[in-house]
Amino acid sequence: MSTTPPPRSAPSTDVRPARDEPTAEDGPFGWLRALGPRGRRAFAGAFGGYALDSYDYFTLPLSMVALSAYFGLNSGQTGLFTTVTLVVSAVGGAAAGVIADRMGRVRALMITVITYAVFTVACGFAPTYETLLVFRALQGLGFGGEWAVGAILVAEYTSARHRGRTLGAIQSSWAVGWGLAAIVYTLVFSFADDDLAWRIMFWTGALPALLVVWLRRQVHDAPAATAAREQDPRRGSFATIFRSGRDGAPGLLRTTLFASLLSTGVQGGYYTLATWVPTYLKSDRGLSVVGTGGYLTFLISGAFLGYLTGGHLTDRLGRRNNIWLFALLSALCILAYANIPHGANTLLLVLGFPLGFCMSAIFSGFGSYLSELYPTAVRGTGQGFTYNTGRAVGAVFPTLVGFLADSWGVGGALVFGAIGYGLAALALLGLPETRGKELA
Repeated sequence: MSTTPPPRSAPSTDVRPARDEPTAEDGPFGWLRALGPRGRRAFAGAFGGYALDSYDYFTLPLSMVALSAYFGLNSGQTGLFTTVTLVVSAVGGAAAGVIADRMGRVRALMITVITYAVFTVACGFAPTYETLLVFRALQGLGFGGEWAVGAILVAEYTSARHRGRTLGAIQSSWAVGWGLAAIVYTLVFSFADDDLAWRIMFWTGALPALLVVWLRRQVHDAPAATAAREQDPRRGSFATIFRSGRDGAPGLLRTTLFASLLSTGVQGGYYTLATWVPTYLKSDRGLSVVGTGGYLTFLISGAFLGYLTGGHLTDRLGRRNNIWLFALLSALCILAYANIPHGANTLLLVLGFPLGFCMSAIFSGFGSYLSELYPTAVRGTGQGFTYNTGRAVGAVFPTLVGFLADSWGVGGALVFGAIGYGLAALALLGLPETRGKELA
């Protein structure tokens, strides 16, 4: 029998820390550290750009009552402002997606921010309803591309482990811009006559653009994704995202159709609320400018936390489960909010928080989910088209509310938003789960 002792096991070359040993990527801000210096600059540029996008969008809903009085508009005409903005944004978003695939993410972002800033300011000089409608439509060209392209830029710097919460943090900048617009609205309409105040609101939409332009001078596309995109002859091809599978090879047609339906449902519900809640609070509930701002504070605070929470849950639960959960909760919140009895304004105030939370948390997974559904060469084209097609078709919902408000009241008509969330839940039946997918 051999007396030679058994050989010792070779020391492990696996240097990964034990599960209970924290790393630089753990903790509440580990996702931000994991981006690296270039990724953090991209994050800052996308965050600032989307906050400005939100600010410029909300100048209209917050000024809607003053605009209606100034131009003598009915509810249907005011609802058309939102519809035109969102329909034209589909064109702008699709175009920005193609530009992002062919010319680069950062160049596309620069084009979008300049476009919507210029035409937001132009809205403040509009002499007639028709002119304002045209300027608002042109503002939609830039508005449509901002989020989709910014989300892709950051997604391509982010690991699969952190992508949901990172893109959720980008999405939270929408609440930041919304909150800033509500603060400026409260100040401007408190100190200026309504006939001038709505113009000032639009003029202020140009100010943050200077900061974003400066930020984006420091931002570059993710090198790995850029190399993969530039080597692929399909880049920026609409034909590719509408090609069905053949010869055993999967196509993208099914993905494009169901992703567009998903986006339509979520945005139909969201823009119904975003457009009409300020009017609902003032006209149906009789709140003052300051009172409306106070109620919106609860709604916007809920939205900000919803974006961050939803981003975390989309990494934990998966993309589809997160959307399913908050589609259901958002529909229930809309129905409850629209049926609060008159006089129960405290309940209206309190319910604004979960309403804002749920209708925003559902968006947190969109940036990561849509990015993961498409290959690098057509990621901008696919995400730009599906997200903004959803905006355009979902724009029908605010218009329906506008035309029904005269007979049903704004509160009663808001229930159409719940239908949108039902469509979103159905769309998920045709889409795969993508959690854990790495992007080139």
